Amino acid sequence: MRYLGLLFALFLSLFAHSLRSQSDTLNATAGQRTAQTSRNLPLSFEANGGQTESQVKFLSRGNGYTLFLTSTEVLLAFCGRAESKREERIPTAANFHNPPARGAEAKRRPQTVVRMKLLDANPHSRVEGVQQLPGKNNYFIGNDPKKWRTNVSTYAKVRYTNIYPGVDLVYYGTQRQLEYDFILAPGADPNRIVLAFNGARLRPDGAGDLVLSTESREIHLHRPRVYQEINGTQHEVEARYVLRSERAAGFQLAAYDIHSPLIIDPILVYSTYLGGSGTDRSFAPAVDKNGNVYVTGETNSVNFPTTNPLQPALGGGLDVFVTKLNESGSSVVYSTYIGGLGDESALGIAVDASGNAYLSGRTASINFPTANALQTAYGGGSSDCFVAKVNETGSMLVYSTYLGGSGQDECFDLRLDTVANAYVSGRTNSTDFPTANAVQPANAGGFDAFVAKLNAAGSALIYSTYLGGSGNEGSAALAVDGDGNAYVAANTSSADFPTVNPLQAAYGGGLNDAFVAKLNPSGTQLVYSTYLGGSDNDLALAVAVGPFGFAYVAGRTSSMDFPTANPLQRTYAGGPSDCFVAKLNETGSMLLYSTYLGGSGNQNENIFGIAADAAGNAYVSGFTNSLDFPIVNAFQPSYGGGNFDAFTAKLNATGSALVYSTYLGGSGEDRGDYIVLDAVGNVYMIGWTASSDFPTRNPIQATFGGGAFDAFVVKLSVDDRPTTIAIVSAASFNTSPVASESIVTAFGVGFVNPVATTVTVKDSSGTERSATVFFVSENQINFQIPQGTVSGTATVTVFDHNAAIAMGSVQITP
Repeated sequence: MRYLGLLFALFLSLFAHSLRSQSDTLNATAGQRTAQTSRNLPLSFEANGGQTESQVKFLSRGNGYTLFLTSTEVLLAFCGRAESKREERIPTAANFHNPPARGAEAKRRPQTVVRMKLLDANPHSRVEGVQQLPGKNNYFIGNDPKKWRTNVSTYAKVRYTNIYPGVDLVYYGTQRQLEYDFILAPGADPNRIVLAFNGARLRPDGAGDLVLSTESREIHLHRPRVYQEINGTQHEVEARYVLRSERAAGFQLAAYDIHSPLIIDPILVYSTYLGGSGTDRSFAPAVDKNGNVYVTGETNSVNFPTTNPLQPALGGGLDVFVTKLNESGSSVVYSTYIGGLGDESALGIAVDASGNAYLSGRTASINFPTANALQTAYGGGSSDCFVAKVNETGSMLVYSTYLGGSGQDECFDLRLDTVANAYVSGRTNSTDFPTANAVQPANAGGFDAFVAKLNAAGSALIYSTYLGGSGNEGSAALAVDGDGNAYVAANTSSADFPTVNPLQAAYGGGLNDAFVAKLNPSGTQLVYSTYLGGSDNDLALAVAVGPFGFAYVAGRTSSMDFPTANPLQRTYAGGPSDCFVAKLNETGSMLLYSTYLGGSGNQNENIFGIAADAAGNAYVSGFTNSLDFPIVNAFQPSYGGGNFDAFTAKLNATGSALVYSTYLGGSGEDRGDYIVLDAVGNVYMIGWTASSDFPTRNPIQATFGGGAFDAFVVKLSVDDRPTTIAIVSAASFNTSPVASESIVTAFGVGFVNPVATTVTVKDSSGTERSATVFFVSENQINFQIPQGTVSGTATVTVFDHNAAIAMGSVQITP
């Protein structure tokens, strides 16, 4: 059976987060290009060919740390900042147990060394590299060629065979996550696995976690979550840490089928509360190119946690909050209130390439803080929209403006295009809502949806338009593609909703139908607009755009005849509503797939967030109270309790299978709201919780703050191991020794967000060199051949998060 390595991955991922904060500093002088490239490189294991002490079998280097694997022990050496510019020396037999500083005169922060030993493990276990990687490492240290080490092989994995009787151990991963698998043969005893930690006192807590107490901090290793899949049905296996001695721990498992695999997927990187003693709800997240996370919502907590605030105190009843977390989720960059005397709520957020955050929402304050405003005064009615831009440090409003008429106006979503024009959407019943270049200049009745596009300075409307019929439309969700087309989805009760080139021309019936519409970049034309619904109540609550302009729409439906196509779940599961997920082609003329997604719970199931990656996979988030909600490869396979649990799920590109689907919640009420992806496929989910036992990991706020709800922020990393999608044929080139770096270009199809790209250049002398990587587009990747390379061949291998097919060739430009 297979007993996955989250048990160990949880341990080492904690230190990896600390590592990244150090490595950012260490790489500052190396330039942003190098830092970005190294952050995405695959974790490789280097065979020990004499470059370090003989007891080390394999070693691996990352930014700011070195990992050593011996027969029975793992040693992680984390580096501090050195004032000397000398390179850090490789540990030798004399200094392996106390790795050196960067030269005897180097002044640096103390080095942290973490040791984890497998007690009573087999010291003669066969240790071998698995999946040899292209390229070799060479060491030319000193002037004695006898001490040089060349052609040192590297591997994607290291396997220990029979580390305990019937137990193999495999190390693998990426720079973002070091992972381990224990592989147990039938009948093997998991109780033989015992972990000893040097320099920490151990204690289990009541939740089954293991707490490591050091001189400077406490580290929580969360209770392992394990389940088995038997005959297509998932069975959770309870597991917890137990002490074997004062400094050693093992695992205690409930009864399980020793002939079936145990699976843990996805990996919860961090999960944290965010709130004070009042009510705090998070409605929207964004993530920047460096993995920093921005969260916004509403709070009435006078003690909401602020850091470097633009506005340090609560302005009135409910205020907006915006919080920026660093990449590892270990610290707050800034956290601030924004609001006036009335009530505010932020429902949309986006971030540009410079780290400026853009917010949208609603306000009832006549003194909402404005700056460089398009509309300086409150328009009237019960609420106005607002749109605001906060600079990268959270210290200044670049612009902040009202946007509304004399009725009720609410912004629901916000997106940016490539030049930082801000698109906002929502609903309004104002007959004087500000419009410009409108495809529909007047309110058609009741509440209409709207879409508006502000220029990059926030000083003018490029367009602003109503979108609705004589009934009522809900607040519109929004997505924007690379060409500036806007995709809008919501619900309508209008039998005369404006349709263009519709997939479904007529209203389906019931209280509402969903609708999906696409506007051209100038906002002057509907590319398509269509109903999507059955004979009961159907609401579109989220929209995303993926490759080729395909629109992904999600929400909830009570219709047993909701239009489906190639469905994962063909029929309505029961209860007041099921979720739905649908994918439309680029013209809106066809459903590529449309499926129910839900269980038989007695309350509404909702999807509020959807995202699509470049391979066409869809990620959704929401909440459910169904005990039979479809769950696959779950972090939390069982319902936590309360009125609702949050959930998140990933559907493959064809909608034919769930890659994973998991509950996320405690014993109280937990509601998932929005979801976003970063460039390497990590998932960020926000929402709010009333559970004092909401599952947290590596939290900046470990406990419930009080009040009705706290916001939560969750980061999931799902199987970071890269997949080879392209091995582009070797190309010959003829040059004299290259006087400067030359460009290699790999052309292909489907290079999607590469986790890593490796180029090996082998010249006519047989010397192999590695080249620097530049990801240009889905069809082009550039590399720089090192100076001094002579005629030879270049072989390109591309790794990617997403399974895709790529063919191509290599072009050499001397």
